[in-house]
Amino acid sequence: MRFLTLLAAALLIACEPAPPPPRDATQEAWYSQTVEQLAALNREAESSFASGKSDQAAALIEKGQPLMGRLLSVRQPTLQAAVAASDLDQLYGRMLLSNRHYGWARLLFQKNLARWKHWQPQTPDTARRLQQAQASIAECDRHITE
Repeated sequence: MRFLTLLAAALLIACEPAPPPPRDATQEAWYSQTVEQLAALNREAESSFASGKSDQAAALIEKGQPLMGRLLSVRQPTLQAAVAASDLDQLYGRMLLSNRHYGWARLLFQKNLARWKHWQPQTPDTARRLQQAQASIAECDRHITE
């Protein structure tokens, strides 16, 4: 009798429906809003850096770091999120390079290299970004050996 009870319980457990698949966070409203917010911060920081306002650009980059972390923490970030994160890292790396912090700049460019080297599917834009990262790393390496 005990065996039949255990068998019935096992069958009932086995018939339980599968849990629902995890929600795709990239389809949530907050995700696209955060991508746009980070892209806007990137544009503002780029403009500040180009006009010689490095402190303002640095503050904007710092403000963008948590947004970037949130976007990239999802299971499969979107291309738009990766582009926004890449732009933030690229600008921060350029700022570090201009301040002669070659090792730190190289680290940020290396992140972009890894990001675009393994991105699927490859597009002309991702290939261009990969080449940009490689060129930035080469520039850091030239300065490090000086």
